[in-house]
Amino acid sequence: MEWLSAENLVAVATALLGIVASAVMVWYERRVPRRKRLGYRVQMDNAIGDDVRSGRANRRLGLFDEAPGMSDATLVLLRIENDGSQGIDRDDYTGPELHGLTVVFTGRTVHGVSVTQPSDTDHLMDHFSAARGFAYDGNTLSIPRVPLNRGDHFKLLVLLSGGDVGDEIRLVGGLRDGEVHPNRSATPDDKPPLFSRAARLIAIALTASVVTLAAIVVARDDTPPPIGCASGTLTLTGSTAFAPVLREVAGRYERECGGDPVIEVDTHGSTAGIRELAAAGARARRDGRGSPPVVALSDGPKPAGLPDLRENRVAVSVFALVVHDDVRLTNLSTEDVRRLYRGDIRNWRELGGPDLPVHLVSRDANSGTRQVFQRRVLGRGEIANSSVDCVHRDDPTAAVIRCELDSTEQVLTTVAALPGAIGYSELNLAARAKGLHSLRLDGDPASVDAIEHGTSAYPYREIEYAYTYGRPPADSLASSFLTYLSRGNGQDVVRTHGHVPCWTPEGLTLCAQDDERARAPGRGLPSGAGGRQVTWAPAGAAAACSAGHRRAAAAR
Repeated sequence: MEWLSAENLVAVATALLGIVASAVMVWYERRVPRRKRLGYRVQMDNAIGDDVRSGRANRRLGLFDEAPGMSDATLVLLRIENDGSQGIDRDDYTGPELHGLTVVFTGRTVHGVSVTQPSDTDHLMDHFSAARGFAYDGNTLSIPRVPLNRGDHFKLLVLLSGGDVGDEIRLVGGLRDGEVHPNRSATPDDKPPLFSRAARLIAIALTASVVTLAAIVVARDDTPPPIGCASGTLTLTGSTAFAPVLREVAGRYERECGGDPVIEVDTHGSTAGIRELAAAGARARRDGRGSPPVVALSDGPKPAGLPDLRENRVAVSVFALVVHDDVRLTNLSTEDVRRLYRGDIRNWRELGGPDLPVHLVSRDANSGTRQVFQRRVLGRGEIANSSVDCVHRDDPTAAVIRCELDSTEQVLTTVAALPGAIGYSELNLAARAKGLHSLRLDGDPASVDAIEHGTSAYPYREIEYAYTYGRPPADSLASSFLTYLSRGNGQDVVRTHGHVPCWTPEGLTLCAQDDERARAPGRGLPSGAGGRQVTWAPAGAAAACSAGHRRAAAAR
């Protein structure tokens, strides 16, 4: 952890400021309001003569025009208030004079004064008398020792001459255990400010600190660096369904590691990837070069007889059966799917759908997506291929039209363009495709969230394995990339593409369960498969098997 990072410094400063502000406010509440406070403010200072010193012309009538000395006269309204939390008595004024306070009008002469007070403080008027020091002389006005309860105030309307509007006006005097201070100037109808200047400054400082901290947290890049960046070259092959994940993770790894590693994604199907890795490993062993820089991704476990391939569980991939939008069905039973792929159903109306012929759009024998479909849903292999273009029947003896394509993207494009077509795909790619929709199986949706949280028995799913030839060196690019993919930042990419990472708490349990089912007798077949074991076969064997079916059909 970087203790001196910018966000930590701002966070600590904000916390300290909050503590100090809280302590100051507690002290203020307990100490300052208990002091006696007498405030004053000038609420009006206007010229009433014809001298335009204030910058505003005046027009006078009556006494203002007839009385002598009015050419430079001004009127001042002065408010004196008890703004503390304690009352002020006569004895609280500390001056030695008879009166308690003195107002000094700098540069002006006092000619008269009138006292006003709120209607509920009539008792104050008794204190404004000459006997108690109420008088004026020159530029000073003497104010008696007026007792004021908390919140009480009185106003003095003073007639002056000479000087300028805005010349200094100050109140002189003292209070025992208190102070006399100027308040913010306000109009007669204004109320004192809700918050003091100190409170406003503290609030502004706290707000600025919090906003700064939030900006740093939002702007900074929280992405941790890859685990043990390595240089060199690496080839990723295998599953085309997992290829979008591999491309994004590889690009991110290269960027975060500074561009030294070069990672090529070249996927041709799970079976082809396993075969390519095995061949590369055999060549590397002959040449004494150790583990080759190749990682093969497979939809499901490797076939038997390849002990040198070391597996890493990466994620649980969810697949979907997809149909053209004209086939308005949304759910099929597992048995209905098996009948479709045995060729027993030739028209969708047999399943309550529209009057459209069935077109089976499948993947080639190298496809892991196809092998998962056969293991998890069909419980057997698919019937023979009968069409090259997925539209016309090349084998007149075939029950339905069935074609094979090389990639998931080709399957989705063909199903979306061909009314009556059904195919299969990795779920995330299927969800983004237009012109088709996915099917529920036995009422269970193809939902990553439902499968992850154990609320769906949806069968068409499989673990995505990453295979290496033997154990790559710990400092190799293959080892570093696999760690990044399965346990590092690559997990976020895996999840955004609709897969469940195997190293999350939920993923650990789910991957362990699916791995156990995949290796059990019967290869994890769904119920109703007759207990028959489906043997995983390399592409060549599958192709030979398909060719044998075609020769047998031709012979019939």
